[in-house]
Amino acid sequence: MRRLAAVFLTLVLGGCGGGDQQEAREPVAPPTPAPATESVTKGVTLSCGGSKVRVPDLPPNLERAGSFARLPALARPLKVRGALWQDGAEQLRVGVVCGVRGAEQFATLVARSRLTAYRGKPALRWNSRGGLRSYMWLERPGTAVYIAATPALASQVRGIAAGIGRPAG
Repeated sequence: MRRLAAVFLTLVLGGCGGGDQQEAREPVAPPTPAPATESVTKGVTLSCGGSKVRVPDLPPNLERAGSFARLPALARPLKVRGALWQDGAEQLRVGVVCGVRGAEQFATLVARSRLTAYRGKPALRWNSRGGLRSYMWLERPGTAVYIAATPALASQVRGIAAGIGRPAG
């Protein structure tokens, strides 16, 4: 219907011209965009008991490559739930560390880490022997968020951290 109206309008306006007659042409519809061939890597929801953390959609070049349940850098055993993405040899890890109750306990969680803050919450930074640049903050009592990346993907960490939050609903 829209196309028919456009053709009619073109014909009417083309016939109204004074001395400068132009040939009325059917308007060309704009090309319809082709379906995207790259799919965005979908985010996930990670949980510590009833406490859920939503990880945002990740860049399309990353493919989901599994999960992990352990962080060797932790000074004591805690429950870990995480997802792993990669692009060739490059890796990005996002997870939750369950059971960290307060800032004092959190500050001693990783040896040789640097204590900092993220959104007013205690945070830790460290580099692992495997080349991962790791970052973790205490999201709320009982739940810390962990993000790690190889050097080539380290620039992604800030944007992913900013998008992490509680799932809707």
